[in-house]
Amino acid sequence: MLAGLLLAGACSAPAGTPAGLTPGELGVVLDRRAAAVLAHDTEAYLAPLDPAAAAFRAQQRTELDNLAGVPIGSWEYRVKDLTGEGDGRAGAEVDLLHRIEGYDSAPVTSPRTLELVRRGDSWYIAGERAAEGAPELLWHQGGIDVVRGAHSLVLGVGRPEEELRRLAETADRAVPAVGESWPRPWTGQVMVLAPASVEDMAGLLDGPASSYRGTAAVTTGEVGGGRRRPADRIVVNPAAYGSLGEFGRRVVLTHETTHVATRADTTAATPVWLSEGFADLAAYRRENRTAPELAPGLAAAVRRGELPARLPADEDFAFDEDPEGLARAYEGGWLACELIAGEWGEAELIAFYRAVGAHPGRDGAVEHALHSVLGTTPEDFTARWREYLRERLG
Repeated sequence: MLAGLLLAGACSAPAGTPAGLTPGELGVVLDRRAAAVLAHDTEAYLAPLDPAAAAFRAQQRTELDNLAGVPIGSWEYRVKDLTGEGDGRAGAEVDLLHRIEGYDSAPVTSPRTLELVRRGDSWYIAGERAAEGAPELLWHQGGIDVVRGAHSLVLGVGRPEEELRRLAETADRAVPAVGESWPRPWTGQVMVLAPASVEDMAGLLDGPASSYRGTAAVTTGEVGGGRRRPADRIVVNPAAYGSLGEFGRRVVLTHETTHVATRADTTAATPVWLSEGFADLAAYRRENRTAPELAPGLAAAVRRGELPARLPADEDFAFDEDPEGLARAYEGGWLACELIAGEWGEAELIAFYRAVGAHPGRDGAVEHALHSVLGTTPEDFTARWREYLRERLG
């Protein structure tokens, strides 16, 4: 059993499945492999791998070593599908569920594809990769350095230790700053991933690198869904983030930390202008900058007489070839949230945010919250927002 996945059974296999191997039997072996990860038992981790696949075995040994300092709280595999491919080969679709101790209240699910090969009477794992459409995992990119802050955990690959420590220090300052704008229960801590390049960042997000070249950081997480869920990950672009000064880095991590804090109340009903605008409002709260300094693109448009006719739509926030339009969308969302906080109050802004997120769907969510919380209409609010832009940016 340690040498291979399974000895071939005497019974014939169901049609479409590999002879001598069932999903349950594969699951038993993967359970042992999961236990080997938690124990950092290299011999047990490599035992079910194809002895002829030298490069794959070396890769898997390296990946286990990459995890050495990561506080893994749990590790589990679940077999979803097992198919025979003929010629002593088979494939399996599995979910890898892992949890970072102290941060994830539920595991992260990562779909994986296994290649299986039969040698003699035994089946072995001959390959493993992310399933189609699934992102990479940080330990696939290199050895992970771990830095713990007072309110943060920074996991970095290929980044200087001093850089990771500065990330932790900035994140530690962001957490209490966010608490001033969002005095609601949340974990009060953040996890930051610092990959080696924008290409590696894109791999973690399962997107093209071109989409993130000008983006300093992105927060990933499950929208809505209660309090028990995987922790959000703030993924940093080393090039774009590294080009910022102290002010920019502070704003970026406070903005992203706000997304972590508001995650439970951010749902499919929440428009992007509200979630991004509120995050910017929290990020700018402690900063001594004027509105035109913080919203230069929109200020220039207002001075040209190009006042936007509507609040930013979700598509205005797309990472495309219009960086100026993207900047104006963020600025417009921030000033909409600032308008609510100034005219109705910060408590009402939070109530409005939560009311929008609690709506059963996107249609009517903002309209209902404007009426029930702020006592206004979309038309009136838009008119007030446009006048606010004139006053603050003109």
